[in-house]
Amino acid sequence: MVEHLVALAGNPNVGKSTVFNELTGMKQHTGNWAGKTVSAAEGSFEHDGVNFILADIPGAYSLRANSAEEAAARDFICFGGAEAVVVVCDATCLERNLNLVLQIIESAPKTMVCVNLLDEAKAKGLRIDLELLEQLLGVPVSGVTARSGKGIREMCSRLCDLIEKPAKKISVHTALPDDIEAAAARIAGKLDNVRKLSKRTVSLRILTGDEEFLRRVSEYEGTEIAADNEIYGILADLSEKGYTKEKIADCIITADVERSRETARLVVRSTKGSPYRRDRKLDRIFLSRRFGIPAMLLLLALVMWITVAGANYPSELLGNCLFALGDKMSEGLVSAGAPGWLEGVLIQGVYKVLAWVVSVMLPPMTGYTKNRKCKKQVKTPAFCISFLFNGINISGSNMILIY
Repeated sequence: MVEHLVALAGNPNVGKSTVFNELTGMKQHTGNWAGKTVSAAEGSFEHDGVNFILADIPGAYSLRANSAEEAAARDFICFGGAEAVVVVCDATCLERNLNLVLQIIESAPKTMVCVNLLDEAKAKGLRIDLELLEQLLGVPVSGVTARSGKGIREMCSRLCDLIEKPAKKISVHTALPDDIEAAAARIAGKLDNVRKLSKRTVSLRILTGDEEFLRRVSEYEGTEIAADNEIYGILADLSEKGYTKEKIADCIITADVERSRETARLVVRSTKGSPYRRDRKLDRIFLSRRFGIPAMLLLLALVMWITVAGANYPSELLGNCLFALGDKMSEGLVSAGAPGWLEGVLIQGVYKVLAWVVSVMLPPMTGYTKNRKCKKQVKTPAFCISFLFNGINISGSNMILIY
């Protein structure tokens, strides 16, 4: 049975794991990346008779490997043998996500973009033109709401098409300064021993002096990827024009950022004015130097009161109700003729201990369930209380970091 290996990539906190869980269900396992203390998850799923192995790689903001997680993500995308890469994006902040998308498109021959959290974007008054985004990026784009499963089946169908069709040459590249483009093209023409990876990607890494990446390329290609005299001459010509390795890297990063900004400007529409207007107003109040520190102190004092005394009130109320129910259950067992030891084990031993733990721990915790049949989130009163308390706690912590 043929199984196609697909990498699931994306920035942290874009719903990547939700997409992974929706696709694989219980058919998954977790391990560690070889040589790194970075967890990895793999799962399998089937769609229209096509079998897939899905690898949920670590969240990353860039393939330039500024952390162990980003190095693991880069290595799997470039050298892990994946037949395709699905990049999950957050529809509410698409511009920030596109930077990674552009880098992966340059590196992976088969890339697909999954725009997640469309429901949250709609709530913020944002509309994403997915067809235009697909045209601008030159790769398949699907919109989903992973929490409810909406759009997942359509995404899988497009993934099947992407896997079965031969890889297309990238039609749209990020425009770089002419001198860098010309140098990259000249170097790419000399990389005859690079057959598995994008020659443009390798040539740009040579220009920026990414020795670690080039070492991994040599291992992957099975041949030494080293600069010869002609490549050194190309680098020297750029150096004479004022392009150091650091400046070339800055130019590439700037070009990706500018293209991300322009792409987002073209495909994202707001139907309610600025979707972040309220957030900006709150930031100006609570993060200002005049009001920020007093607000932080008040919030921390409130958190301390809740921790020391405030949570006692709902705990006492909940405890009274649970213990009253326990007394009724005890009376019922006695009236039914149950032996004393059974009542002691079930009520005094099991139930009352559990009731005590629940009454103490439940008020500051979140109660959250997901009904997979109706695809709705059910939020209990405890969730609302916890949401308020945790929001205060997080706000206070953020202010400490800022000030």
